[in-house]
Amino acid sequence: MDIDDEIEAAGEINLSELGESFLQSFCKKAATSFFENYGLISHQLNSYDFFIKHGLQNVFDSFGEMLVEPSFDISKKKADDWRYATVRFGLVTVEMPTFFSDDKELQFLPWHARLQNMTYSARIKVNVQVEVFTKSVVKSDKFKTGQDEYVEKKILDVKKQDILIGRIPVMVKSVLCNTSVQGKENCNKGDCAFDQGGYFVIKGAEKVFIAQEQMCIKRLWISNSPWTVSFRSETKRNRFIVRLAENLKSEDYKRREKVLTVYFLSTEIPVWLMFFALGVSSDKEAMDLIAFDGDDARITNSLIASIHEADAICEGFRCGNNALAYVEQQIKSTKFPPLESVDDCLRLYLLRTMTKNMQKHLAGDGDLKPIEHYLDASIITNGLSRAFSTGQWSHPFRKMERVSGVVANLGRANPLQTLIDLRRTRQQVLYTGKVGDARYPHPSHWGRVCFLSTPDGENCGLVKNMSLLGLVSTQTLEPVVEKLFDCGMEELMDDTSTPLCGKHKVLFNGDWIGLCSDSEYFVAELKSRRRRSELPREMEIKRDKDDNEVRIFTDAGRLLRPLLVVENLHKLKQDKPRQYSFEHLLDQGILELIGIEEEEDCNTAWGIKQLLKEPNNYTHCELDLSFLLGVSCAIVPFANHDHGRRVLYQSQKHCQQAIGFSSTNPNTRCDTLSQQLFYPQKPLFKTLASECLKKEVLFNGQNAIVAVNVHLGYNQEDSIVMNKASLERGMFRSEQIRSYKSEVDSKDSEKRKKMDEVVQFGKTHSKIGKVDSLDDDGFPIIGANMSTGDIVIGRCTESGADHSIKLKHTERGIVQKVVLSSNDEGKNFAAVSLRQVRSPCLGDKFSSMHGQKGVLGYVEEQENFPFTIQGIVPDIVINPHAFPSRQTPGQLLEAALSKGIASPIQKKKGSSAAYTKVTRHATPFSTPSVSEITEQLHRAGFSRWGNERVYNGRSGEMMRSLIFMGPTFYQRLVHMSEDKVKFRNTGPVHPLTRQPVADRKRFGGIKFGEMERDCLIAHGASANLHERLFTLSDSSQMHICRKCKTYANVIERTPSSGRKIRGPYCRVCESPDHVVRVYVPYGAKLLCQELFSMGITLNFDTKLC
Repeated sequence: MDIDDEIEAAGEINLSELGESFLQSFCKKAATSFFENYGLISHQLNSYDFFIKHGLQNVFDSFGEMLVEPSFDISKKKADDWRYATVRFGLVTVEMPTFFSDDKELQFLPWHARLQNMTYSARIKVNVQVEVFTKSVVKSDKFKTGQDEYVEKKILDVKKQDILIGRIPVMVKSVLCNTSVQGKENCNKGDCAFDQGGYFVIKGAEKVFIAQEQMCIKRLWISNSPWTVSFRSETKRNRFIVRLAENLKSEDYKRREKVLTVYFLSTEIPVWLMFFALGVSSDKEAMDLIAFDGDDARITNSLIASIHEADAICEGFRCGNNALAYVEQQIKSTKFPPLESVDDCLRLYLLRTMTKNMQKHLAGDGDLKPIEHYLDASIITNGLSRAFSTGQWSHPFRKMERVSGVVANLGRANPLQTLIDLRRTRQQVLYTGKVGDARYPHPSHWGRVCFLSTPDGENCGLVKNMSLLGLVSTQTLEPVVEKLFDCGMEELMDDTSTPLCGKHKVLFNGDWIGLCSDSEYFVAELKSRRRRSELPREMEIKRDKDDNEVRIFTDAGRLLRPLLVVENLHKLKQDKPRQYSFEHLLDQGILELIGIEEEEDCNTAWGIKQLLKEPNNYTHCELDLSFLLGVSCAIVPFANHDHGRRVLYQSQKHCQQAIGFSSTNPNTRCDTLSQQLFYPQKPLFKTLASECLKKEVLFNGQNAIVAVNVHLGYNQEDSIVMNKASLERGMFRSEQIRSYKSEVDSKDSEKRKKMDEVVQFGKTHSKIGKVDSLDDDGFPIIGANMSTGDIVIGRCTESGADHSIKLKHTERGIVQKVVLSSNDEGKNFAAVSLRQVRSPCLGDKFSSMHGQKGVLGYVEEQENFPFTIQGIVPDIVINPHAFPSRQTPGQLLEAALSKGIASPIQKKKGSSAAYTKVTRHATPFSTPSVSEITEQLHRAGFSRWGNERVYNGRSGEMMRSLIFMGPTFYQRLVHMSEDKVKFRNTGPVHPLTRQPVADRKRFGGIKFGEMERDCLIAHGASANLHERLFTLSDSSQMHICRKCKTYANVIERTPSSGRKIRGPYCRVCESPDHVVRVYVPYGAKLLCQELFSMGITLNFDTKLC
């Protein structure tokens, strides 16, 4: 008996007989098989693969046959001498990525592109057919052919050729990528073992597409105020709108009836006129098509008013083709009437250069040149490269259609940040500020878009992340319409006599394709066949009782999610569950992919427990409630016990800033900045999401023994105190690698300038920094210790000009590697990586998994820490005031649970097993109860509530109060005090204001505002305030006349004695007697001078101090 027969034989099993533990175990295995089958970035890969296999060919097929007419030639008098040409694009082929080195074609891999600052792309070739012909008028026998003369086409030449039309960027791990073919061998060839792909490499930088969220364009949208029905096509010219509004042209303004008007191609046409333009022959036929029974007087009045408006605008539109002629006249009279078709517009923009060059050669007597002479391959290559680099996915001159935020840089701080960037979505809004409803969670987001993973700030609610089980549909290519007729759909007759009353419309991807009498049976039959895989699995079926419609969607871009089908759960057997593949579960109908609209017709249970209570009330069931969240939220332990804002901080900020490891191939990468934790650990607890994903690399941190206590006042206001001995043993120690890049023109470059101006790598005596660590080639020695002011890459010209790159202020490190290579633009470039070991110091930022962030306030000796009776000393001490206002009891539950996991469980009385089952899961919405956690602690020999009796490390005395202590997973964030500390005595100033510059790396100053000034005043540090804001900033002097209180200048004058002297002189009083010198900020002096240039004089009151 095969497996299908076994499943059918188990059809009589009741759900209660299966048991809760069996069904929960099955849900876990089903989710695991889902992630193994689809992964987390399938929407990126599937969309790109579909475009390469089908979309690219459809683009060139849409051009059709293009006619190229010759340009005007005076020498040709006869019409027969004019030559024409037609161009048709055929099969499009995309090659695998390759690159050339020393005239050899080599295999192109993503790490080549990263190291060499190249674009990981593949060549596009298209078969082009060019046909050259002449036209001549030939007379014929009218009795036989029906016409006196016709145009005969004489073909002169036909050419077919495969030509290179450009290069297209290749998505890593897609069908075009070389790494997807080789499989596991890539780990030894420079690729990361955990890299899932889904991104592009553009000029050495990793770019990722941000999924764009928009409304469905395959259906009609109805809105009120005013009442509008619109079809929103992708092309703006094809949008069709029907609006109910007052007839403003009516003379009787007191009784203006509401009429229906059609807006199409920038024209306004009465709806009744449009009916007759489409072929309706009478008013009765139009009313039958509307299927209105006349019950509502408002609709009747609007229809009558629409008929009167059509009669007033175009008399006799019911006769002949008058209505069609009127519509054609209105379209042609618009400001920008359509030329021919959309295809012609595409030709106009994409192939303008080819057409112009071909017209010149058609006018002459010579032959046409090969087709590659007319097609410029750099147009597509450079256009795509510009779009990826700038993020502007439209022509820069078309301001109304600019779309930004489509492409973003891929974050590489840790694997979780990379995964979040690949699953991010963005909603484009036309206006900024408080958008209102656009930022709120929508009911259709349930289970598909995470309601917590959104940034705080201006993008809150606009940038979202897909939930774990969210799946984006791809376009279905198999024919579906013929199968719908087998399920009971009636064919839609193309006439106006077929009655439509009492029947439901069947809409397929927005198109009306048929009718059905019994919609309930029709939809049930469709779903039954879909569960048997006779119809596409991603097909969405919606039965709308209110509108009498059945809407079916098979297009791309819809968000789906898998749900358990309750009526088919009986197919599972009671015995040990098998590891079914996800495809098999879909084939058997145990699971099905549900769309947004179809879910409105489903009664979904929140979990197995709720389903078993009332199994007859539900049609579907969730796999687990934690799968409603995104990747970063679902791995947070006890997330349902924390405040939503704290979970948001962890999922959107702290997890992306946590230091773990960026990749397993750091030797073949030259990232500008990367962080590496020396000893990353996985947490003691588990969540269902991390177990099903089988990705322990999503956690970036270490398990630390955390005590909740006040330690000498050094952990106030979110500060933490850490154990010095733990830090010396390597806890939270990390490594920072910073790369410095520079490029020069190669010797064979065509862009070489004069010999004395060509910049090359080399060592020269530099005036801007030290060159002690450089070799003669201009690069530092491996292992050299470099500090601020050292030259890291030497560049010079033959004339001796220095173009070297030096380390800026606070930059230092040990040289780890030097990479010298060249890119595809003919330039040599070098990258030097400096390594720096970072041990936690005062001011570094840390965070738990619950949004409890804090900075290191004090490093205490281990001897001074309190210790338990077992001799355990905490690694971190946090303040108890961090919990009440932040509402994060989840961290306390995590510490208590981890404490029970880490400790050996004592033998339970009356139990034969040496160890009882350990509770490890902290999955959101299905967390263990507090009683389970306390019971586990009690079995391990601890206090039920996690408190410990501790002894003072300084005096050895037993402390009166109990201290809560337990292992907690902590993360070290990238915000370190060494990267932010600013110190300066004097340094560079701005040339205009003479105040310190703002950049820290330029040895600039720090912003000192009103509130900082008030703090120094409150401390009584007036001398420090005067020194910092005046003496060391922009101190200057000016001269003031105490008599007229105006500004005095320093001039050179000749007094009565006849000898020239130079000094302060008041031009108003014409005397130097009352002039005094005062010290003022240069900013005040500059303001005085600027006002004086405007004709405004300031009076200064001076007082002798």
